[in-house]
Amino acid sequence: MPALVTAALVVVLAVVAVATVVALLRRSTPATPLAERCVAHLDGTDWSLSPDQAQNAALASAVATRRGLPARAVTIGIATALQESRLENIDYGDRDSVGLYQQRPSQGWGTVEQIMDPVYSTTKFFEGLEKVAGYEDMAVTEAAQAVQRSAFPDAYAQHEVRARAWASALTGWSPAALRCTLRPVEQPAGADAVLARVARDLGDVPTTVTLADGAAGTPTTIDLTAVLPADDPARAGWSLAQWAVAVAWGVGLEAVTVGDTTWSRDAPTWQPTGVDALPAGQVRLTVAG
Repeated sequence: MPALVTAALVVVLAVVAVATVVALLRRSTPATPLAERCVAHLDGTDWSLSPDQAQNAALASAVATRRGLPARAVTIGIATALQESRLENIDYGDRDSVGLYQQRPSQGWGTVEQIMDPVYSTTKFFEGLEKVAGYEDMAVTEAAQAVQRSAFPDAYAQHEVRARAWASALTGWSPAALRCTLRPVEQPAGADAVLARVARDLGDVPTTVTLADGAAGTPTTIDLTAVLPADDPARAGWSLAQWAVAVAWGVGLEAVTVGDTTWSRDAPTWQPTGVDALPAGQVRLTVAG
């Protein structure tokens, strides 16, 4: 065989070998895990939180809304928890401080067990805030400090804009502003987990459950009717829908629909449904599995 032909054959074989190795490496190398995060959009900026932080922000909004408090109170609550605990329900802190708001049993906030209940600790924070005369007109850091009595009274200010973005979305003033990028649900918890979270955060919300139909290929859905604020059903619907997206990670929701718009794990931005809109104030949750 001529030397030129032999050399060409060697080159071809080498190329084939390299391509084969690359293909095998691609198949054997695991895909990069999806980075889960949630964002609230405000004034051209996305303000991100982890899914765990997002569900705690949603709880703050739900507790404040049920108490009839304005979005400003939600901003103060979220900013405070961001500073105190990074908006995570931690079981440690300075001296005997624990929980979302780093409340101290020795200062009369409750027992450790009570404070580690996020609903209890969030409620106690807003009870304290309601006693601060004129908090709505105060700087966030001043209002937070009036409740918390922190050794670092100016630290809350750094979280104000992020907290305001989340408060605006979760109270419905910023429609379609909150979204989460989440991995597929690995272990579906069913409708019960969703209903338990609804009852915990929102209270007695009118609910209709439609179970999955295997023959028809339809999933389990839960229709909720927002009740707060009662005078603005459209805003109430967006408040409820964005609460649902913020808690989707913890309860296994696949999709959330409000009006003629849907968020889903498959398409984690608000997309047109292409069908008739739901009535104002109604939200449809699609349950994984």
